[in-house]
Amino acid sequence: MKWYPQLYVGEQVSKKRKKIIWKIDYHKKIYNVYLITLASNGKDIFDIFSSAYLSFPAVYRNCPLIVGIAGSYFEAVDLAVTIIEEIYRETGKTQIRQYLEQKMEQFEQKRKRQG
Repeated sequence: MKWYPQLYVGEQVSKKRKKIIWKIDYHKKIYNVYLITLASNGKDIFDIFSSAYLSFPAVYRNCPLIVGIAGSYFEAVDLAVTIIEEIYRETGKTQIRQYLEQKMEQFEQKRKRQG
């Protein structure tokens, strides 16, 4: 499971962030948590789905980079909009997916150099 290093977290789940990540990493079922991932089709920006779908091995195995977690579908949509707006303000571009992938690569390179 790949997590974006600067994970976006909705208010409803902010206090339970570490517990949620642990449960997802260890294949525990968790409900009322929605994940924002890079789109699996490679064309769209994000997919939003319930973390309960990760109980299916194929979904868990093929889950793209998780960039955000939220306590409801509507909070996830709002968080996705916030992510897009934040990146647009920072870069002035609408290449959200490429920006997040580049940040992830930079993080992984930095981690390799340190370890």
